[in-house]
Amino acid sequence: MRRPLRIALAALPAALLTACASVGIDDALKETNASASQFTAGKLELSRTKDQREARAALSQELLSKPLSQDDAVRLALANSPAVQALIAQSWVDIAAANQRSRLPNPIFTFERMRLGDELEIGRLLSFGLVDLLLLPQRVSISRSQAAVAQVQLTGMVVDQVTQVRQAWVRAVAAQQSLQYAEQVKESAEASAELARRMQQVGNFSKLQRARQQVFYADATTQLASALHGATSAREELVRALGLDDAQAARLTLPERLPDLPKTPREARDVGMTASEQRLDVQLARAQLDVAGKSQGLNLLSTFIDAEAGVRRDTVFDGGSRGTRRGFELDLRLPLFDGGSVQRDALDAQALAAANRYDSTVRGATSQLRESYSAYRTAYDIARHYRDEIVPLRQTMADENVLRYNGMLIGVFELLAEARDQIASVNKAIDAQQQFWLADAALAAAVIGKPTPMAAPAATMNPPASSGAAH
Repeated sequence: MRRPLRIALAALPAALLTACASVGIDDALKETNASASQFTAGKLELSRTKDQREARAALSQELLSKPLSQDDAVRLALANSPAVQALIAQSWVDIAAANQRSRLPNPIFTFERMRLGDELEIGRLLSFGLVDLLLLPQRVSISRSQAAVAQVQLTGMVVDQVTQVRQAWVRAVAAQQSLQYAEQVKESAEASAELARRMQQVGNFSKLQRARQQVFYADATTQLASALHGATSAREELVRALGLDDAQAARLTLPERLPDLPKTPREARDVGMTASEQRLDVQLARAQLDVAGKSQGLNLLSTFIDAEAGVRRDTVFDGGSRGTRRGFELDLRLPLFDGGSVQRDALDAQALAAANRYDSTVRGATSQLRESYSAYRTAYDIARHYRDEIVPLRQTMADENVLRYNGMLIGVFELLAEARDQIASVNKAIDAQQQFWLADAALAAAVIGKPTPMAAPAATMNPPASSGAAH
């Protein structure tokens, strides 16, 4: 019994030094800024000092002093959002919990004082878990793997947060742009209704003809109210994503329109060049598999044996003499009632589940990437088709109808109806452009390994079907 104890005590200093080399939150932030630089631009940090908080506030004020671009919206969220700071702090908690796994349980000191007649005995016992000490290197290895899991999860959460900000910005700008066209439709419908009322008064319009123009105006007014709420809702979604307070929200201004489409879309081969092993979802599944495998080996021993060793020193006073006893104790758990078979089955199941989750993640990674790229490319082609074909054709038709109106070949109602149709086409083009930029943000997240499910496209604000013009 003495030899294992001496070996364990000799290994203690090296094991303790190994346990001290743990991963901290600053290391995790540095890794996140490096691996997801296209999302954080190296600016992700946890504000723990007054100077850091003041610097964040100053940057937020600077960014809000001008119309907020998409890139600046991401910078503002990273600098200003309490939600971002909360998820970093929570990651710190997870990393600290992982590091705790590498620490040995504190030893137990037991003091005894017993008297029997003239005999006084003072006992001192220092005990510790022998199995914990012997397995400390494995505990340290598991701790590092768990810290790696927490780090990858932090990167994934940051990517999710940035993607939400990018998409919220796209929806807010598109909703604001659509609202402008909804106002134009309402003004056109109002002019038609007023003209129809006057023409009915002088006897040039029937009651039915006027009613058609009036119902169009009523529908346009309803759609304007819906568009106004849509713009408010999208803006408030962006306000929440940016973490703005009321004063900051009042200062928020957005560009008047979405960015132009890129000249050429991203190529499938360029997207596919992203190595599967570098994807966050694959990294996370691999790290979880590593933890499960190491934990299985560590916990398996505890299902068979649990031992506690202690060093004892007793002082005995008997009459006028004093004696000292030295020795050690070894406590063993006897597996009489529970042989640990159920625990071993659970460990096997956990390792098997982790292995299959890893295989599932690897197999699904490229499929998710192909799906995201298909959505991106489809959205690009549709938006470009509206930009290059439909909107120019509608403009040509509008120009021709102006000429026909000037030549008295058509009336004012036909001209107003054509203007409304043109506005509807432009609004659909805005929606197509919005879907492209949403797909672009989703593709960027999919490439790094955090696929974002694409929401169903929002219904495009269409003016009500124009009624036939009266003559």
